[in-house]
Amino acid sequence: MPSRVIHTAQALVDVVVEVPTLPRRGANVMATGHDRYAAGAVNILLAGARSGAECVHAGAHGEGPNGDLVRSALAAEGVSLSAPMTTGQDTGICVVLLEASAERTFVTTQMAEREITVESLATSAPVAGDLVCVSGYSLIGRTRDPLLTWLGSLDPEVVVVLDPGAIFAELDERVQERMLTLTDVWTSNMEEGEDLTGESDMIAAAAASLAYLPPGAVSIIRDGAKGCALAVPGEEAVVVEGFPEKAIDTNGAGDTHTGVLAAEWAKGTGWVEACRRANAAGAIKVTRRGPDAAPTVAEIDHYLR
Repeated sequence: MPSRVIHTAQALVDVVVEVPTLPRRGANVMATGHDRYAAGAVNILLAGARSGAECVHAGAHGEGPNGDLVRSALAAEGVSLSAPMTTGQDTGICVVLLEASAERTFVTTQMAEREITVESLATSAPVAGDLVCVSGYSLIGRTRDPLLTWLGSLDPEVVVVLDPGAIFAELDERVQERMLTLTDVWTSNMEEGEDLTGESDMIAAAAASLAYLPPGAVSIIRDGAKGCALAVPGEEAVVVEGFPEKAIDTNGAGDTHTGVLAAEWAKGTGWVEACRRANAAGAIKVTRRGPDAAPTVAEIDHYLR
């Protein structure tokens, strides 16, 4: 059977407010637009589904309009939710201040999406070959302990994919080390790769990161329009070139890259080609507004042609 892409992280609602620039502290700025999107883990799952993978959300989802938006967005792309709805509270939000430069700043709440248990995660029932995606932001607060306990119980042939996020460098060293021992694929941006390894060069960081991971693990470190570096054990690390585009919205670009990368690997694509397609998907995404704007397989094919 084809492998599935299962995501354990928080599905949130992004409240995106477009501003010319951030105001100084205590001041005001007039927004030029605003919108609401299902986001967080949703971005990665939509990107994976649009690239042809069977995708499952194993995280929690709340009762209310935000939870309804998350469920509707996932259902529209054929993504299933394995855990039952958390009653009594709604899914949280992330306020995204999107500047004209395409830079963004985040303020995130913690609500029903944090109410996971070992049992709720286990409803996704991963088997050998499935990819289980983890966000570093799940390694804080009340999601940390049940997630680490559950990950430690998985079949060794389940592929654990870690997108560490900026928060990973701030975690207790014992939490970092525990998560790294469970990681089969590290996929991060350049800043996160440098935080882990101390290397400021993309290819050097990818190669060095393997020393922090179990034998056989793979590392992918992306750097925007420059593409990404791929390090596979026993081979020389390589750069998979990117596709420069004029960005109008970078929110969700990294998620798009991760979702397409995971989907392609789940379908049996080799790592170099999976990275190439993920780079193309990220390039397409930054030309579109909204964190959920990942391209389809056909759109990636057309772009690459």
